[in-house]
Amino acid sequence: MLVGYETSDDAGIYRLTDDLAVIMTADYITPPVNDPYVFGQIAAANAISDVYAMGGRPIACLNLVSFPAKKLPFDVLHQIVAGALSKITEAGAVLAGGHSIEDEEPKFGLAVTGVVHPDKFWTNRGARPGDVLILTKPIGSGVLFNANLKQWVSKKAMDACVAAISTLNRTAAEVMAGFDIHAATDVTGFGLSGHGFEMAKASEVCLEIEVSRLPIMDEALAVYKKGMRTGVNADNRKMVEKYMRFEADLPIWHQEIVFDPQTSGGLLVALSEAQGEDLINAFGAAGVAAAKIIGRIREVKAATYLVFK
Repeated sequence: MLVGYETSDDAGIYRLTDDLAVIMTADYITPPVNDPYVFGQIAAANAISDVYAMGGRPIACLNLVSFPAKKLPFDVLHQIVAGALSKITEAGAVLAGGHSIEDEEPKFGLAVTGVVHPDKFWTNRGARPGDVLILTKPIGSGVLFNANLKQWVSKKAMDACVAAISTLNRTAAEVMAGFDIHAATDVTGFGLSGHGFEMAKASEVCLEIEVSRLPIMDEALAVYKKGMRTGVNADNRKMVEKYMRFEADLPIWHQEIVFDPQTSGGLLVALSEAQGEDLINAFGAAGVAAAKIIGRIREVKAATYLVFK
């Protein structure tokens, strides 16, 4: 076993031979959208992302399905699976089957198998003082989905949100493979703060993040200012509040963006400052336009693993 659960990494990695290791992960979600096909796409992109966060290549997937067959027609399930299959195929993997159970509400995801060279995988525990920190997708999807239920979000902003989270992290990971990545993870349900904390604690460093440089989805801050929250924000804040501080003078509603739970979020990457701008330029050339340097890695002091400036 090369990577287990000790540092809350994105997937497990098991060495098979001197040249081959297998990546194992599973993830499933409830529907953030009404369209079953798009739900399948988002759920698949979200699950496959863990393989990309480890520097690997997905090869095979199994459906994980909870479905209220007595309430919804099976065509809804077919559309969910079709959406997932479109992303599995885009990732260059195959769908090998799966398992389903009867449930009160739909839930869908994948168990994903990937491969990586045993000497070339990434984890969340290699960030070093002096590194720069890069995020490849904007944050804010959690609050936008909640606000959309009250029709507080424009169609343009919602469409952009869905487009971002249904985009595979494949291109970003393939670009990163040409650089010396010190640590990587993907930003999902624990938000930027939670997954950043996991990286910082595993690496025994402090992540110093500049809030003004964060890529944020259109209208996300506006709906936070209006009073919208998610059911997870408070838990995400509680998870890290003993280990972080805000140096930026931000109102509470603005602070909430770093606790916003993401679905199929971007990759959070640490690498040397000397390579940081080159990676940003390479992302831009490959179409990963939202990627930004959002901060620096510092030495940890007094168990403060996150500082938001």
